[in-house]
Amino acid sequence: MDHLLYLTHRIPYPPNKGDKIRSYHLLKYLAQHYHVHLGTFIDDPDDWQYVNTVNQLCKETHFESLNPRTARLRSLGALMMNRPLTLDYYRNNGLQEWVKKVIKTQAINCILILSSSMAQYVTGIQQARCIIDFVDIDSDKWRQYAKRKPWPMSWLYQREGRLLLRYERQVAGEYDASLFVSKTEADLFKQLAPKSAAKIGYFNNGVDSDYFSPDREYPDPYQPNIAAIVFTGAMDYFPNVDAVRWFVQEVFPAVLTIHPHARFYIVGSRPTAAVQELAQLPGVVVTGAVDDVRPYLAHAQLAVAPLRIARGLQNKVLEAMSMAKTVIASPQAAEGILATSGKELHIASDSQKFSRIIISMLTNKVEDHTGETARARILADYEWERSLAHVKALLADAPITAKDEQR
Repeated sequence: MDHLLYLTHRIPYPPNKGDKIRSYHLLKYLAQHYHVHLGTFIDDPDDWQYVNTVNQLCKETHFESLNPRTARLRSLGALMMNRPLTLDYYRNNGLQEWVKKVIKTQAINCILILSSSMAQYVTGIQQARCIIDFVDIDSDKWRQYAKRKPWPMSWLYQREGRLLLRYERQVAGEYDASLFVSKTEADLFKQLAPKSAAKIGYFNNGVDSDYFSPDREYPDPYQPNIAAIVFTGAMDYFPNVDAVRWFVQEVFPAVLTIHPHARFYIVGSRPTAAVQELAQLPGVVVTGAVDDVRPYLAHAQLAVAPLRIARGLQNKVLEAMSMAKTVIASPQAAEGILATSGKELHIASDSQKFSRIIISMLTNKVEDHTGETARARILADYEWERSLAHVKALLADAPITAKDEQR
């Protein structure tokens, strides 16, 4: 088998955890076809327990500890150098030396980078085919953050979005192919980096439809005689925090007026102080980290994804669809998903529409079959094996074609 260098900004494990889902399934698939040399960071002390599991999938590994507080302070040096803070945040001499050693001593045929922040480690490498999986357009996410923050953070985020886009364009120009999480995301980046448009494609996130199956038995985590509305996601991630705060303030009060037995469950690890404060409000429950999110999805009446800031494909929506739940999502959260509003999910563009749909569902005024059709959509279009075969073809020097763009 050929040797492949795979760099990610976070350890690609566990397989059911937020931004690690895509990187894990990539690693698992690549390990079947290549000798994988993995370099990555560990920014959560709890993740060191997964090192041995990841080692078993790889020919060679290198893990660097990353302290988020220290990294944030170190990244401030970029303010004086007219470069993105993101690059300095993930700059590490130990990882750089390891990458140089691997490239020098191993017959690396392919290089796969996940996240623009990791591209800095293979600048100027020409002897291997280089593919970058941007996943999302991170620069646009910073631009969106700037709109929600007061000065001076708005200025800082605008600056980061501008400089990171410049870097993303540079990387896309240098690499053999650039991939994103959806056609919508890829099309937008083609507009932002038109000189590289011919080398820009995408592969969808998948869902482990057997793991996220509605046909299993799950314990009921909810109190009796309530109507549970659930939101899932890492609760120290600003778009998620913004989403639940908006929902509690602008949508949920109207629901409670008609359905006082309704409860809004915020299920996710590391809730910020702003999220924890929401638990003081009527009908709101903040769980913190849970061992298994599936029981909360399985026994909920509805799943909501009211994101106002979003890029890429939302795993939380795909997982709820796989569990055959009725999902109400904002246009931002539904972007890039092959689903039609009213058929596989419901799209609500404002607070009034959100509350109206939820109230209708809870009062049984409409017979809803979107959960069933959502599950069928997942089985038809969001299986990992189909998506990842496209990545293997690109690593084998296949061009991005019009046929690929239809995937």
